[in-house]
Parts: sequence; C-alpha cells; structure tokens
Amino acid sequence: MSANRVPVTILTGFLGSGKTTMVNHILTSPDHKQRVAVIENEFGEVGIDDALVYNSQEEIFEMNNGCICCTVRGDLIKILHRLAPKKFDTVLVETTGMADPAPVAQTFFVDDFVKEHYRLDALLTVVDAKHVVQHLDEEKPDGVENEAIEQIAFADKVILNKTDLVNEQEKANVIQRIKAINSFANIIEAVMSRVPVAELLNINAFDINRILENEPDFLKDSDAEHQHDPRVSSVGMQVEGELSEDKVNKWLSKLLSEKGTDIFRSKGVLAIKGEDHKFVFQGVHMLMGFGSTAEGRGKPWGKDEKRINRIVFIGRNLDRKQLNEEFQKCVA
Repeated sequence: MSANRVPVTILTGFLGSGKTTMVNHILTSPDHKQRVAVIENEFGEVGIDDALVYNSQEEIFEMNNGCICCTVRGDLIKILHRLAPKKFDTVLVETTGMADPAPVAQTFFVDDFVKEHYRLDALLTVVDAKHVVQHLDEEKPDGVENEAIEQIAFADKVILNKTDLVNEQEKANVIQRIKAINSFANIIEAVMSRVPVAELLNINAFDINRILENEPDFLKDSDAEHQHDPRVSSVGMQVEGELSEDKVNKWLSKLLSEKGTDIFRSKGVLAIKGEDHKFVFQGVHMLMGFGSTAEGRGKPWGKDEKRINRIVFIGRNLDRKQLNEEFQKCVA
C-alpha cells in the first residue's frame, strides 16, 4: 500500500438533510487549506447541485445518470482513476440522499487501483433533526432497505443538522434514535451544516473491523443493485424564459402545503422576471426557502446565458404531468 494514499470522505444523509450546504461550508472555509476534489451524485433527473456549489476553485465532478450505490459505481471508479495523477489533498464524495452507503464504501476495498491510491477516511452522515424520525419510521415494501437507517448505521460521525428547528425534547428523542441504530458514531450538533472542518476531513475515523462485525460480507464484491422504493421517483423539469415570482410562490406554497408529506425534497434554480441573479428554491417536505442567489448562494445570470429554469421534485407517487403543467403556467 502506498503511504501517500489520498483520504476520501463520503458524505451521506437523507434527502434535504444539508449535504450540499456542508460541501459549500467546507469549500469556503478558510480553515481547510487543502486541495479538494468533489464528486457529486444527484438522484434528480435534472442537475441542480452544480448551481448550488459555488466555489469554482475546486474541481467538481457530477454523476447524474443514476444512484452512486448501484448503477454508477463504475463511474465513481473511473473518476477516481482520472483524479489520481492530479495530486489532490483529499476527495469529498457527496452521495444522493437515496444512497445506501455500504456499496459506496465497498468501492474503496474491492478495486485494486482505488485501494492503492486512496484510503477511506470517514463516512459522515448528515441528519435532519426536524424530519428524520418520519423517515426512520417509514414502512418500506418487501426487499427495500430504509436508506435513512442504513446511512446512520454506517456513519463514523453523525452531524445532527437543523437543531434550531426542534426543541430540546425533540432533539433528545432524535439523539436517542440515532444511538439505538449506531452507538459508536460521534454525534455533532449543527445549524446550517456548520461544523469545524478539522472535525470532518482527514480524521481517520473509518473502522473496517466495526463494519465487518455488522456486515460480514462487506468485502465481497457484488453486482446486486440497491433496491429503491418503487413509489419514490424524481421529476425533473426545465422551461426557458422568465418566471413570475408571484406565480411561483403561490404554486410552490400550495403544492407543499397539500402534498409536502410525500415530497421529500424539492429544489430549483429559477429566472425571475426583472432580476439579474438566479433565484434558488429549496424545500424539505413543507419547509420552503426561496431567495436570490445574490445573497451568497449562487451566481448572477451570464450576459449571454439562456434563462433556463430547472426544478426537481423527489418524493412518493408524484404526478409528472400535473407538476409539469403547473410549472409551465408560472412563466411570466
């Protein structure tokens, strides 16, 4: 084994937990002083996170054609091969919120080239303190794993995020649930995914022996795909032109108030009439944030850039036709 293997941090967590916010926090922190490569995987059909990760000094690789834990594991290995000669200090892999982290971690032990050039440093799981319990308690169809449980079970550290949205009793209940699933993981409380970078990168936290105790077959390579809940899908939409802010607000508010329980995650980058900056929309169930990226969450529209509105919904039993028709009606 090479003594100079590059440490890799896998960042996981259920949809809307705050993973991309944490990536931005790491990349913009003055503390890390490292050359970081970011590998992103989105569950959504339409790529949004490229517009939400706004540090252009790092190299960012996207994988939007499938879930990293099954269909695009080969793509992950290819990207790691390409990165090796570039001598990055660390690699940060942000999984989709629907990923089972076990096959992703397994990649670093079953491929000879990856084993020689990289070492798995830590598996970090971001947990939404406000919404995680309903996902832990969700009944899944036969043969389908509960991703929220798997992500906590494999974590070396759990970042309990959005603690400002719950009271002390609710927080204590969530912590109790996390410890019941994984008694070994260190739990760090956070707001807006802000955690000292020294607690996240190059911490030598991954313990293969602990994993093997719980998953004896972990090191056996398998081509079996992770079974996603067939009721959960991604609806991605694009429309060119400028949107009416009033129409968008009314549509999203009504949609999330009526169907927010089944919409796990929603996000978009929008062109609002009369505005020079991109507007970012982000929602988790019924909670919605909507604002100009001039406030620090993105970029202004380029001089000759086409005004393309992109939006993604991920959830249960989504009506693609209805969502698309309602989105089209928001054009100014």
